[in-house]
Amino acid sequence: MLVARRFVPITRGGPTRLPRGVWSAGILRVSTRRPVRRGTNTRIGQAGRNGRPMSTRAAALLRKPGQPQRPSLLELFFDLVFIFALNRVSQRLVEEFTEQRIVLIEAGEALVLLLAFMVLWFVTAWVTDLYDPQRPQLQVLVYTAMLGALVMAVAVPQAFGDRSLAFAGAYVAVHIIRGLVIVPLLRGHEAQRRAAGVFFWFTLSAVPWIAGAIVTDLARSLLWTIAIAIDGAALLLFYPAPWSRLTQRQWPVLAEYLSERYRQFFIIALGELILTTGSAYSDTSFRRGGAAAAFAVSFITTVLLFRVYVFRAGQLLPEAIRAAAEPAHLIREAFLAHVLMVAGIVAVAVGYEIVIEHPFGHTNAAWILVVLGGPMLFLIGRALVEHAVFARVSRSRIFGALALAGASPFMTLLPPLAVAVTAVIVLAGIAASDAVHARGKPPERPHPANARQ
Repeated sequence: MLVARRFVPITRGGPTRLPRGVWSAGILRVSTRRPVRRGTNTRIGQAGRNGRPMSTRAAALLRKPGQPQRPSLLELFFDLVFIFALNRVSQRLVEEFTEQRIVLIEAGEALVLLLAFMVLWFVTAWVTDLYDPQRPQLQVLVYTAMLGALVMAVAVPQAFGDRSLAFAGAYVAVHIIRGLVIVPLLRGHEAQRRAAGVFFWFTLSAVPWIAGAIVTDLARSLLWTIAIAIDGAALLLFYPAPWSRLTQRQWPVLAEYLSERYRQFFIIALGELILTTGSAYSDTSFRRGGAAAAFAVSFITTVLLFRVYVFRAGQLLPEAIRAAAEPAHLIREAFLAHVLMVAGIVAVAVGYEIVIEHPFGHTNAAWILVVLGGPMLFLIGRALVEHAVFARVSRSRIFGALALAGASPFMTLLPPLAVAVTAVIVLAGIAASDAVHARGKPPERPHPANARQ
């Protein structure tokens, strides 16, 4: 059974418009003798490129033509866990920073945990992009990923201690179960090779994940760093496998869906920032003027981060993906950009909770790292989004990041609240520059670096 699906086809020559009678089945273009009406399936028994009949069960697992290209309530329900997960990571960092432990080691461990959550989220988003989320098998996989992320989040405070096996075991189980379900269901379909490649890489990384959970201290940190490096590299390379000739150009892309999911993950991070700062302020006395001022600064920062993100490039990401000659390249750049921005927002949440609790007094150098370093990471990631969409970067982003970096050495002379105000001033300047630049000019259209000419 051959299912026709509308997406941006990626071939060696770049995106093309499929002629009548030529449709996409999972990954590769397949010719049919009879045209197919949109929203219907071809007859059972039609052959794929290799001449073998396509599996009816496998084709039913793929997204259908005419299905909504926007995320469903299932995906939004799945996202709820990650607000809690990001909050657990930020709370772990707050405890370490306020107790003034070895910051670099603790920050590195938190980064490994954060990247594990990001890989889990992004891979699940790709799965619901490629396959039909209305299928019961896919819904069960989403619920499984949701449960795994919840167990991981609960284990975060002691992830490098007594709960290491719970964290690593839940992470590995989600990816292994997904492969054990999807790969057999795609039997007889070309898409099985792609799914098997994904399964292969997560099976490979499972070894250092589980081994790291068994050993202790430095060995665990080293093994888990290797494991997350394998998962991240495989994702960026689109999961190549020895038995498959598939490349990043042959991954299907639903521009509207995937870009919307990226933006929703950014909103998840902002939600975590609101949760963290709101909880911190609720634990203080409302009579403390410094805490109230810090809470107000944190809210203004949240608004500015949102405004800077959505200005033009954030809104036009779907159109840029559709216009790109190699959408997979743009999706990879957007992925890296959102990883940096989300990591930056988590750092901002950590810094502003510290500022709310300690608005005055001496500013620890480690606190400056998160209060100003968080916005810097965000601006770097935001610059990548802009480059992906417009093939350029606004000078305001560059100057803003340089201003934050240049001001950092002098911030130890100021109280924590003043450091947070410095970040607000820089972000406000960038937002104002965006508004001035757009005034009286027609809306700029996407022009990605690899756009069709």
